[in-house]
Amino acid sequence: MEKAGQVVMPGEVIGKVDPAKTTKIGIGVIQNQENLIATKCGILRSKGNHVWVDNRQKRYVPVMEDMVLGVVLEKHVENAKVDLGSAVPAVLPMLAFEGATRKNRPNLQVGTVVYARVVVANKDMEPELVCTAATGKAEGFGILAGGYMVKCSLSLARQLLSPDCVVLQEIGKSMPFEIAVGQNGRVWVHSNSSVQTMLIANAILNCEFLSPAQTRDMVQQLLKKAAALKTEK
Repeated sequence: MEKAGQVVMPGEVIGKVDPAKTTKIGIGVIQNQENLIATKCGILRSKGNHVWVDNRQKRYVPVMEDMVLGVVLEKHVENAKVDLGSAVPAVLPMLAFEGATRKNRPNLQVGTVVYARVVVANKDMEPELVCTAATGKAEGFGILAGGYMVKCSLSLARQLLSPDCVVLQEIGKSMPFEIAVGQNGRVWVHSNSSVQTMLIANAILNCEFLSPAQTRDMVQQLLKKAAALKTEK
C-alpha cells in the first residue's frame, strides 16, 4: 500500500484491490468497485493483506475476524445478546463454543465477559460471534472468569496486540499475568492479586501517548509504588 503511514481523509482513494490477492478491509476503509476509499481521518496502516485507518476512535464497528471482548446483555434459549461497544449488540449462539451441544451448553449469565471472534459483520445484519478459532478449537476464546476489564481507544488495543508491545513486555518481567485484548477497545487482565491487576490496568491505560523509554519509566514507577504499599501493610 503506497500511502501506508500517511494521513488520509474521508473520501480519499487510498489504493486499488488486487484481483490476485484477498484484501482484508478493516476499520475506516470501504471498497467501491476496484478502489479502496477511506471513510475516516487518520493514519493509513497496512500489514500483509490487512488495511485499515488508525485513529483515536472509541466507537467500535464490527469487522470480520476481529477478536473482541463482549459483555452478555441478554440470555435466550438459542443465543445471547452481547455488548461490544458497537451501535447494536451482537448475537452469540449457544452452540458457538468448543464442545457445546444442546445438552451441554455454556453457563452464560447477564454480565458474563466473553472473548470471541466476529464471523458476521454486515451493516444490514446484527454482528454474529463465535467463541472458537477458525480451527473449531477454543484457543483462548470463551468465558473469562474473574479478572478486570478496562476500556481504551481502538488504536491502543491494536498496539497491545503487537508482538513487541513495550508495556506488556516490561510488566511481564516483574509479574505473571493473563490478558485478553479485544479489537473493540476492551482489555481484560487477570493476575495473582487485585493490586497487581489494577497496576497492570493502569500501566496499559497510561502508555498510549508515551514513547518506549517513557513507558518503561512509568511501569517502574508503578512497580515501586506497589512495592511501597505492600511494605506499609
